[in-house]
Amino acid sequence: MGDPKGFLLHDRKTPTGRPVPVRLKDWHEVYQAMPDSEVATQASRCMDCGIPFCNNGCPLGNMIPEWNDLVYNDNWAKAIDQLHATNNFPEFTGRLCPAPCEGACVAGINTEAVTIKNVELSIIERAWEEGWVVPIVPTTKTGRSVAIIGSGPAGLAAAQQLTRAGHDVTVFERADRIGGLLRYGIPEFKMEKRVLDRRLNQMEAEGTVFRTGANVGGAGDDPTAVAVDELRQNYDAIVLAGGATAWRDLPVPGRELDGVHQAMEYLPFANRVQEGDLTSAPIDAADKAVVVIGGGDTGADCVGTANRQGARSVTQLEIMQRPPEERDPSTPWPTWPLMFRTSSAHQEGVERRFSLNTTRFDGEDGRVTQLVGHEVEMVTRDGRPNFDPVEGSDFAMEADLVLLAMGFLGPEQSGPIGALNLDLTERGQVARNASWQAEIDGSTQNDVFVCGDMGRGQSLIVWAIAEGRSCAAAVDRLLMGDTLLPEPVTPTDRPLS
Repeated sequence: MGDPKGFLLHDRKTPTGRPVPVRLKDWHEVYQAMPDSEVATQASRCMDCGIPFCNNGCPLGNMIPEWNDLVYNDNWAKAIDQLHATNNFPEFTGRLCPAPCEGACVAGINTEAVTIKNVELSIIERAWEEGWVVPIVPTTKTGRSVAIIGSGPAGLAAAQQLTRAGHDVTVFERADRIGGLLRYGIPEFKMEKRVLDRRLNQMEAEGTVFRTGANVGGAGDDPTAVAVDELRQNYDAIVLAGGATAWRDLPVPGRELDGVHQAMEYLPFANRVQEGDLTSAPIDAADKAVVVIGGGDTGADCVGTANRQGARSVTQLEIMQRPPEERDPSTPWPTWPLMFRTSSAHQEGVERRFSLNTTRFDGEDGRVTQLVGHEVEMVTRDGRPNFDPVEGSDFAMEADLVLLAMGFLGPEQSGPIGALNLDLTERGQVARNASWQAEIDGSTQNDVFVCGDMGRGQSLIVWAIAEGRSCAAAVDRLLMGDTLLPEPVTPTDRPLS
């Protein structure tokens, strides 16, 4: 602890966003970096709490008090060593993680939590500027090889760990660029892709091989198809890290109308425009009345994207009731608090409406023009939430573009899952044992491993990285008989919430 009175002397302060009228004219990141001196002041608020619950709130087990103290004492070089010891990609989590560590911060019991996420981001950005982030090339090669399917945060974390352990690692990605949702799901204004590219350059320099346009398990006449039998013959182990990309749909009358799209049909086009692949997005919100169905992060990403494209209006609908302004009693400290949150995208212009259910879409000439729904009341029956219609609450609203952002059901059942005949859990994820091995015909005695959302279900980026690191240790143990790689989580771990 750098300053014993820091949490008493200083209020919580977060980075300042660029003015809304300015940032809506471009796609650059919203938040401005804080001066190192201000970051150090915020780090000084980390108190000598005895038991740092933030460590447990973070799936990676980040040594938060240690690097807060180092930042306060101006020892940034050692701080990045402490941070990289537990987190391969702090520049991703520092921008994209909702920070469950802050929900578990002891200071947050009766005051505001330490700005852990911003200190983390400041450390890694200082490290990149100073040239402290360099390739870590293994001194000894094992002669063993690993194929990783999927290049999201789980796959990338597993790849970097296994490469550094001396294995020959190839990452297979069906898209034309590496990154998964980091590349084509996260909008540029939340994380500019230069941030992703510089880390991929480091990984390539370490020896990781990236293969794009490789649809593992693809069938038919697909020229990008890669047979799983070929991978099992050529590699000593396979890691499945394909994510949970099967989106939840809304099967109501009018769903087939033009102008009703899934969020992940919409968001990638905006990113491709920024990559220079397209001059304009095929699905564009310009001068449209946009309705986003779903109140989570993906919905907020749609809101920010639509406003940058020049939407006439943006409305976000959520079937759940509006959360309270402060931590709800149902989520006591140190669990992740249920409370009302406002993202940078919400600050840019949106009407947020809660406790609403959509019943149909109306249209003219095959294109959506109106959304119809009603209010709901949430009632718990048999331990599960039910949404009962409120009598006389029917409504209709203009809708030229409807974006469905209602979450994901699990991994796609085609591709490697079908080709390998993998067993699934009741929730549709790939079944796996305590050693991260996938279940094939009831057996887990095989060379196929699974990590990230593909086995866990839709979750946070910090959980994906943690699972990738632990899965890498399991693969290393299988190939070498033992491992020195860290294992932050197990397949049965669950968040504090």
